[in-house]
Amino acid sequence: MDYPALIEYALHLADNALILGHRNSEWTGRGPILEQDIALSNISLDLIGQARYLYQYAARLIGSDTTEDELAYGRDSWDFRNCLLVEQDNGDWGKTVLRQFLFSAWQYYFYERMQQGQDRELAAIAGKSLKEVTYHLRWSSEWVIRLGDGTEESHARMERALDQLWQFTGELFVPANYERALSAEGVAVDSEQLGPLWRGRVEEVFGEAQLSPPDAAWMQKGGKEGRHTEHLGYLLAEMQFLQRTYPGCEW
Repeated sequence: MDYPALIEYALHLADNALILGHRNSEWTGRGPILEQDIALSNISLDLIGQARYLYQYAARLIGSDTTEDELAYGRDSWDFRNCLLVEQDNGDWGKTVLRQFLFSAWQYYFYERMQQGQDRELAAIAGKSLKEVTYHLRWSSEWVIRLGDGTEESHARMERALDQLWQFTGELFVPANYERALSAEGVAVDSEQLGPLWRGRVEEVFGEAQLSPPDAAWMQKGGKEGRHTEHLGYLLAEMQFLQRTYPGCEW
């Protein structure tokens, strides 16, 4: 087993969930209606829960008394391995739910495959998380359809959000070196194989929403290797402030 690659892989998955969970939590108390405010807050909790399991696993692999808190709050932006999509700013409600949909559609098929992987810990995390992601995907799909096939204003906002976010989706299907190393051992999911499944689900929902993906051949990438947009630095400055200011503090 390539343990350095496995550690990076676990961190990559944990970082995806933590950063998107934190992004969504920024809506708490600010949602358009109370019911949907609570729904998105619960999705945030689900994602942060997934991140905890993965950070705990990575911490055990690293050893040396490493903790999940150190991995979440003690690393700098270049140490994070999340995809660029999840760190993008919230924008309006349409952009937020579209970001969630694009990621959940990928995460759904990803966890389906990871359940069958050779790493029992990752397979167990995938099995539990898939139940949550199934709801995330249904919830976000309904909102994309509601807004895309809604008023002239809501449709225009969804088109604008799609133009902003689509360029970050290609990275989901470009494996990093640590993914390639583990894929050969049957541990990591072959992300390239998920592309057609993801595209099929996205096009199905977009068809109902009266939306069309942009004709963008070039995609942004780099997050999996620690090259991020400016958004992540601002996010971490807020998220890590307390632990950085008072190291080791506990409630």
